[in-house]
Amino acid sequence: MTSSQLAEPRIPGAARREGRPGLALAVIAACQLMVVLDATIVNIALPHIQTALDFSTTDLSWVLSAYTLTFGGLLLLGGRAGDILGRRRVFMTGILLFTLASLLGGFAQEPWQLLAARALQGVGGAIASPTSLALITTTFPEGPERNRAFGVFAAVSAGGGAIGLLAGGMLTEWLDWRWVLFVNVPIGVLIAILAPLYISESERHPGRFDVAGALTSTGGMASLVYGFIRASEDGWRDPLTLGSFAAAVVLLALFVAIESRAPEPIIPLRMFADRNRAGTYVIMLGLAAAMFGMFFFIVQFVQNVLGFSPIQSGLGFLPVTVAIVTAAGLSQRFLPRFGPKPFMVTGTALVGAGLTWLTFIRTDSSYLAGVLGPMLLFGFGMGLNFVTLTLTAVSGVAPKEAGAASGLLNASQQVGGSLGLSILVTVFGTAARTEADQQIAAFMAQAQLQPDRLAAFQETGQLPDPWGDLVLTQGISTAFGAAVAMAGLALATALLVIRVRKSDLEALNGAAAKSGPAA
Repeated sequence: MTSSQLAEPRIPGAARREGRPGLALAVIAACQLMVVLDATIVNIALPHIQTALDFSTTDLSWVLSAYTLTFGGLLLLGGRAGDILGRRRVFMTGILLFTLASLLGGFAQEPWQLLAARALQGVGGAIASPTSLALITTTFPEGPERNRAFGVFAAVSAGGGAIGLLAGGMLTEWLDWRWVLFVNVPIGVLIAILAPLYISESERHPGRFDVAGALTSTGGMASLVYGFIRASEDGWRDPLTLGSFAAAVVLLALFVAIESRAPEPIIPLRMFADRNRAGTYVIMLGLAAAMFGMFFFIVQFVQNVLGFSPIQSGLGFLPVTVAIVTAAGLSQRFLPRFGPKPFMVTGTALVGAGLTWLTFIRTDSSYLAGVLGPMLLFGFGMGLNFVTLTLTAVSGVAPKEAGAASGLLNASQQVGGSLGLSILVTVFGTAARTEADQQIAAFMAQAQLQPDRLAAFQETGQLPDPWGDLVLTQGISTAFGAAVAMAGLALATALLVIRVRKSDLEALNGAAAKSGPAA
């Protein structure tokens, strides 16, 4: 019997949690769903937010970036805080902070108020998300039971983006854009009430915060993300773009130097010595970059080219969720038999195939012929990977470092998604500008016969259809070409780095719990 098991009866609510592990998992999964879907639920409401709060087009991008920057940048600190202070305590703190920020954002009357609330949401999410994943490792014993719990968690994580798009469409069209934020309040309050009843506190590990590591990692990743976002708007030669990249290089180099010498680092570098775990982080970076881009650009295509309403575009993503959940269930069932590599290789190959298919998207592509098929391939591939990557990232990690390991996996997803989307937007912008030069010439050749459309173009600078659709679609198809390269990086890592090891199979089957830690 471990020291944490001896201490558990003294924790209020522990006995009730022991008899109802399903409720404990439901609370943890609800938190993850709320945090994950918040990264996409706002997407469909952006035009309404722009009108209501008088955002400029450039500033509007920060409604998304303010959340992803703080979320991705502080995930490492959030994971470490759970190890030191107790995971249930930190989990509840993150939930309450996220809930408060959602309430403030819903009442925002000025752009800066909404951006501040979105950044605060990111802080709350960064505290709660890695802690929720680590809570699974302390709530469920290693083996089939934990595998099932991770399967549910991974399916929620993977499907949250698509669910957010659907929920955002429904709330925006039926109620008001503010409800994409208000909806988090009752959910967050309910989670905060149920958490102490069904989740026991983890054993606290004495230590201190690696403040220098937290500041340099957060600042470095935020600078890197900002540099790409700035480049997509103002070009690669912009002084702030170059300054952001320079700051990122310096800060991340300092972070590595600090972590190599810190007695209690925020991310123990020895975790990268395990090739499977290190490969998992690289694969997550590549897949998250492709996933964020796929959601962003398909939303633009179905709304602006196909003319879908917010609800229709949200419903259009439901097949992705079904594919993800189906594949996650299959991988969770057969992972103990075959190990992680076959699922990583197959999954990333399917993701790459779906993205390659999307490079052929054109203005005359229909939803059924040009969008649904590649999205199903993409979703099934992501579903195979999410459970596998999650289990591999935390496999064999000491309990006191579970929060750091899960925090790094989440950081890989968020930072990879933010960086990837910024890169893809830059590729999109370059291709769209080149295509626009050609389409403007074609439009002007006919514009003398359409004086009303010419006047509108001279006033707004926006090409009317079909010329505008051609520009948008060319940019999107080119961006998906870059996303294929990102998926290719993930596939190469899965093929060349990941190994099937007997100790991993034993751990997945629960044998490691009897024979000792996995080698």
